Parts: sequence; C-alpha cells; structure tokens
Amino acid sequence: MLTQDVRNLLDIADLNQLKCDLNRLQPVDVGEYISELPEKQRAIAFRVLNKTQAIDVFEYLPTEIQEELIHSLHDVQVVQLVEEMSPDERAELFDELPAGVVKRLLQQLSNEQRQATATILGYPEGTAGRVMTTEYVRLRRGLTVGEALSKIRLQDEDKETIYYAYVTDDNRTLVSVVSLRQLLFTFPEVLIKDIASSHVVKVRTETSQEEVARIMQRYDLIAIPVVDREDRLVGIITIDDVIDILEEEATEDIQKLAGVSGDEEALSPPLVTIRKRLPWLLAIMGLYIGAASAIAPFQQVIAAVPVLAVIMPIFSNTGGTVGIQALTVTIRSLGVGEVTPEDTLKILRKELLAGLGTAIALCITMMLLSLIWAKPQERWVALIAGTVMATNTMVAVTLGTLLPMGLKRLKLDPALVSGPLVTTMLDTIGFLTFLSMISIALKVFHFQA
Repeated sequence: MLTQDVRNLLDIADLNQLKCDLNRLQPVDVGEYISELPEKQRAIAFRVLNKTQAIDVFEYLPTEIQEELIHSLHDVQVVQLVEEMSPDERAELFDELPAGVVKRLLQQLSNEQRQATATILGYPEGTAGRVMTTEYVRLRRGLTVGEALSKIRLQDEDKETIYYAYVTDDNRTLVSVVSLRQLLFTFPEVLIKDIASSHVVKVRTETSQEEVARIMQRYDLIAIPVVDREDRLVGIITIDDVIDILEEEATEDIQKLAGVSGDEEALSPPLVTIRKRLPWLLAIMGLYIGAASAIAPFQQVIAAVPVLAVIMPIFSNTGGTVGIQALTVTIRSLGVGEVTPEDTLKILRKELLAGLGTAIALCITMMLLSLIWAKPQERWVALIAGTVMATNTMVAVTLGTLLPMGLKRLKLDPALVSGPLVTTMLDTIGFLTFLSMISIALKVFHFQA
C-alpha cells in the first residue's frame, strides 16, 4: 500500500521522486492511488510511469478512469496501452467508449488484436464468449513433452495463463487438456496425447457467466476452456475473471434487494447516486400508495380503536423482515446453484415449517404487546392482532420463496424481486386483513373501544 509520503509527492510537485516511488510499487497499488486523485492530477501521475508499468497499471484502473485517460493522452500512447491489454479487458473498455473512439482505436490495432477484440465483442453481454480471453496455450496432439515446453517458452510467454495447455486437432477442435505440472514432471520424449486428459470440463460461448463461475467453483479450476457450437476452442476464462463475475453478481443482487440500481459505488458522485436511487424510490412510493389505499377506508375504525395506530407499524416492520429473510436465502441459494426451480416444493415445505414456529412465537409476542398497550375495553384487539401476525408471517415466507423461484423458472433474474416490493405487498395484505377483521368485530360483536 502507498505511504502518506508518496501520496503527498504530487501535492508538492516532486515529480521525479514520485516517478521513482510509483515505478517501484505493485501495479494494483498504483492504480488505486491514481483512482483516488482529483481528475486533473490523474493524467500527470499516469504520465510519470514508465511504459511497462503504465501498461500494467492501466488494466487495474476503473473503466471510467481508463476512458478519461484515453481522452487526455496522445494517440500513440493510447494505442500502445490498448494494444497491450488482454482482449477481454479491452472489450470491456470498448463497451464504455463512444462508438467513434472505438472505431478509431480498432483501426490502429494490429490485425491479430483487432480480430480477437471483434470476436469477443460479437458475443452477447453476460455470456462466456464476452468475458473470455483469446490468449491461451494451444498444443497439437503429435508433439512430445519436450517440444511442447519449448513452444511454451518461445511463443506463449504473453499468454493469460500457462497452467493449462489445451490440445486440439487440425480443425481446432478441443481434444484434451494437460497441466503444466504434468509437462514438467514427464520425460521429454513422451507424446502429449499419452498424458493429456480427454475428460475436459468446458463451457460454450453462449453459457451465462454465472454458470461459468459455478462450474469453475464446482471443479476447483483456475481456468476453463470456451468452445463454440462445433467444439472448436475459441478462448479461456481464468479465475481472476470469475472473481470479478462473482463480485459483480453479488453486488447487483444486493443492490436490487435494497432497491438500488446497479453500478453505484460508495464514492459515486452525488448526481450519480440520485440518478441510481430516485427511480426506485419513486416506484416504491407508488407501491406504498397501494398500502395506504388499503388503510384509507378504515380511518373511522382507527379513530374508534386508537391502539391500532400503535400496533400497525409492528405489522409493517415484522412482516417485511420475515419476507426479506426468506427472499434473501432463496435468491442466494439460486445464485450459487444450491437449488433450482425443481426444488420449489421442497424449499417451500421447509420454509412453511420454519414459518409456523416463527408465526406462533410472533403471535404470542404480538398479543402480549397489544394487551400491554390497549385500554381495558380494547384488549379484544389482542386476539385479532396475534392471529393476523401469524397469518402474515406464513404469507411472508410463502412469497419470499415462490416469487424468486417463479422468476427463475421464467428465465428472469430472481433478484428483480426487491425487498421493498415484498415489504409493500405484505403491508397491503396485512393492513387490509387486520383492519377488515377489526371492522367486522366492531359491527358483529359490538365491541366497545
């Protein structure tokens, strides 16, 4: 990590010392330092890096800062940086740049890098083809171990990873895989085809990135080959890409559950924060109009039984929390592949059994609180309050389970069911049920308030 002395060098314009210090640091630390600088100072700090360090640091910068530097550097410098990026990182950057800038940069790349980038950009977002890299070690079946090691030393130094080498036939069809460990501990004259494994775990270009992450986690892989529909090897996905995918998916799910649009960060500019949150808040206000509409017809009932105003917020908070608990567990289990929509009845049975125990405990608690807060003539409310609390709890665990399962069955993102949405639904159901029962009790049994 950077010391405070290094952080202060740019402030006192000691660029020579800053250059020495930054070029000795790890690229990831330099990237963090540049990201934290004010916009006007980022290009200055980046320019003091030597060429090799600058290339490495550039890939660790957030996409918006990469775009900013591209506009501030000379074309020659930009082309050098972009040329040296891995194809998958370059494709991610091009996704964010204006079309005119992308076209200009593509024209200036080498034929090999232009083709690699265009190949990745041709696949839909969120698929294996879009996150793969085309830099991998490919071997022919007829090579010996000695020839394979010589090829890796001479031709594959700049590949994304060399821990696995992929064996293909003349049509680039993936045949088998061999690890670097096997190559190092096998006699040079042994043929590759005699030690390579034909049981290859692979994914297709159209496989979702979430599924890729699950497969790599299941089989403890640090890289996985990507093939097209004809089983031809077109790229690989490495473990660092999978970590990024898992972080991205987890962030997206958490933000959706909280009613926040994706890509917002803690240090995002205020206008970005407003733009990401306000649409959700306005939508949630619209939903709460429904909950309020359920209460509006019962204003006279609430006026007649004042303790209702004390009890009703407990329905809102408790029922919503129960629903979000079930919702979060279900979405998480779907996300990591622990369950599928075929397990819906099994999960629902478990949630209902757990919900029943929870409902009984909450029912008793609600009744006791109602008895404490109610006036003597209002204590009959406790029985209805406890009954509705138990009912709302069972409804909450049912919705928290069935809604994400239903979306998953429809091939939609289960995280689309946000916490505020479930809370509002439960509020509407709970208020309408509770106040209707209170109203009926007042009319039929002539209870006094």
